[in-house]
Amino acid sequence: MYGAMKVAIGGPLKLGFRPWVEGLENVPAEGPAILASNHLSFSDSFFLPAVLDRKVTFIAKAEYFTSPGVKGKLTAAFFKGVGQLPVDRSGGRGAGEAAIKSGIEVLERGELFGIYPEGTRSPDGRLYRGKPGGLARVALATGAPVLPVAMIDTEKIQPPGKVMPKLMRPGIRIGEPLDFTRYQGMEQDRFVLRALTDEVMYEIMKLSGQEYVDIYATAAKRQITEAAKAAKAAEKAEAAEKAEDGQKERTGS
Repeated sequence: MYGAMKVAIGGPLKLGFRPWVEGLENVPAEGPAILASNHLSFSDSFFLPAVLDRKVTFIAKAEYFTSPGVKGKLTAAFFKGVGQLPVDRSGGRGAGEAAIKSGIEVLERGELFGIYPEGTRSPDGRLYRGKPGGLARVALATGAPVLPVAMIDTEKIQPPGKVMPKLMRPGIRIGEPLDFTRYQGMEQDRFVLRALTDEVMYEIMKLSGQEYVDIYATAAKRQITEAAKAAKAAEKAEAAEKAEDGQKERTGS
């Protein structure tokens, strides 16, 4: 099913958008490896597999696989076909453990596992702090090499609010593999997890050219949402004040 779906989706993606790629020679022809990528767009999980000869498995929200109706079944078939694994991410720590377990299983089969260390899409195109729990623990548990990956301009293809994608050439840079076997057996050391994650994020930053922000993307999204709410409230208050002033002028009070 994966092969058929790759042809059905990957072919048109490559033909229509003509993504350019650097560093394909860094992806091993066989054996396990972790592709740790920045995350700019929903389409990242499609463009990266489209340019690789090997199957790469990402984690996807369980809702994509369990939605009811014909549309839900088609969506589930699509995500299964492109190599996505369903993980229920609503359960906090338990969800994280499930994602780690799934990643380890993929690598133990000698396959490629894709992960976004930021944990969510960048809200503004900048690169955010990597979460140490997933990437680092999977890497240390398996000894698999980590390949830093930079997706470039994918966020410009279909910005929020746009229905039709813009035909343009996104880019993909794949860095040289990073070996963290020196840290094996230290999965419970939070300083090691942090150091490993930061090293990978630094390599992604060099590949992508993004501005790095040392906070989590989830926190940045909250800040942006709160700022937007504050701006809207200020606008509303200003409009109400102008209306009140206008009323006073009309009544002469």
